[in-house]
Order: sequence, then C-alpha cells, then structure tokens
Amino acid sequence: MDVFDYYPWLFPTLATLFGLIVGSFLNVVIHRLPIIMEREWRAECADSFPEYQISPPEGTYNLSVPNSTCPKCDTPIRMIDNIPVVSWLILKGKCRQCDNKISMRYPLIEILSAGLCFVIANQFALSYFSIALLFFTFTLIAATFIDLDTMLLPDQLTLPLTWAGIALALFGISPVSLQDAVIGAMAGYLALWSVYWLFKLATGKEGMGYGDFKLLAALGAWLGWQYLPMIILLSSLVGLIFGLIQLKLKSQGIDKAFPFGPYLAIAGWLSMVWGNDILNWYLSNFSGI
Repeated sequence: MDVFDYYPWLFPTLATLFGLIVGSFLNVVIHRLPIIMEREWRAECADSFPEYQISPPEGTYNLSVPNSTCPKCDTPIRMIDNIPVVSWLILKGKCRQCDNKISMRYPLIEILSAGLCFVIANQFALSYFSIALLFFTFTLIAATFIDLDTMLLPDQLTLPLTWAGIALALFGISPVSLQDAVIGAMAGYLALWSVYWLFKLATGKEGMGYGDFKLLAALGAWLGWQYLPMIILLSSLVGLIFGLIQLKLKSQGIDKAFPFGPYLAIAGWLSMVWGNDILNWYLSNFSGI
C-alpha cells in the first residue's frame, strides 16, 4: 500500500508546509520582480536611445542577489529571522536591529500560500496534476499581489502559466484535453481582447491591460474553454464586491483605475477547485427557472 494511502493526512500536511516555505519566497518575487522588470526596461532604453541619456541600472539585481536587508537600516536578514510566520511573531513584527516595522503582509502571504496548498491537497488526491496545481496556486498568488501593487501582470508569470497548462494537457497529466486547453487559451485571450477594443472604440479609453488577456488565456489552458464563462462571471462578481468595498473605504470615484487580474486569479482558482460543485449547485437551483 502506498504510504500516502496509509497516511491520508500526509499529503495535506506536506503540502501545507511546502506552501508555507514557498510563501516566503513569493514575498521576494512579489517585491523584486517589478523592480527587475523596471531595471531591464531601463537597460534596454539606455542601449536603444542613448540620446535620452537614460542611466542604465548598476549592479546585479535578481531574485537571489542582493541578500534581503531591512529597508531602514540595511541590516542583512539572518536565516533565523527568515522562518515563515514564526520569525515575524518572535520579532513582534519589527526589525531585530532598528525596530523598524515589518509589514504584516509578509506572514499573511505565507499563511495564504499554506492555506491554499492545504485546500488543494485536501481536495485532490496525490498525483502529478495535484502537484502542478500547487505551482498554479503559487503563480496566481504572485500575479495577484504584483497586480495590486503595480497594476502589472508580468509576462514572466502569465506566459509560462499558459504553456504549462497546454503542456500538462499534451502529456495527459491534466484532466483537460489538449484540444480544450488550446481552445481555452485562444478563447480566453480573445474574449477580453474583444471587450478591450469594444470599450476603447466606444469610449476612447483603455478599459484593461493586455496582462488580463494573457491571464485569462492561462486559466483557459488549465481549465478548458468550458469554464471560461464561469471564470468571467465569478471575476466580475468578485470585482464588484471588492470594488464597492474600496469605494466605501477610500471614497474613490468609479473612474478610478483598479487591477482586474486579482479577480480573475481568484475566480480561476475557485473554478479549478470547486468548479464542478458550483456548476451542480447552479443547475440544481436555477435550471428550472
């Protein structure tokens, strides 16, 4: 008997611990990837347009270099102070050296990553696809918070996610057929691309970014084209709820730009985990209307 069959709690436990550890790394990705993108843009502009005298970035900056430091006192963060959640609690949310406050968002992202991994492991039996879903989850978390911070959805996240969904279908790992995955990616992109151009032609304004098209294409590749209507409806509902909350709390006008990527990510993840349950609930309650 397989050890995971004999100990059914083992996969959820390991997945949760893995999510907690990766959640710490996601904090680095969320903070550094936009900076890396900006530095790459500056380097390209400096090479291509020397007449504008744009200074290229200095030094090496990636996901591992330089080492993480306190933004106030530049003290390197020690390994013992980088244990997910635990270190933040021990340090009471402050830098060990200068007592500068450490944002609560760091442990919250770690807890979120661990919690979502637990749900995946509890909902799906151990398989290559369920393990792939853990990385699907990590990518959506990173994309969500980067979009919230910068209004950007990096190609470095959305494009690999799309190709991964298609590859899983190609090799028979995903329950979605290759045909449905490819059509899902195409239809996902074209759906929001069409809305974008209709809105722009009608108003002269850009209603969303190209990153949203690519994210929905990725979700279509993972779930298949059949789930795209559900994702779009759920994302609109989630966006409406959070939009109303934002309007209430911040007293912002309806013309204020807001990222749509997080709502797509939430809707896509919910559809992946509970899509069949949502569909069955809808059919049982509203099919006779």
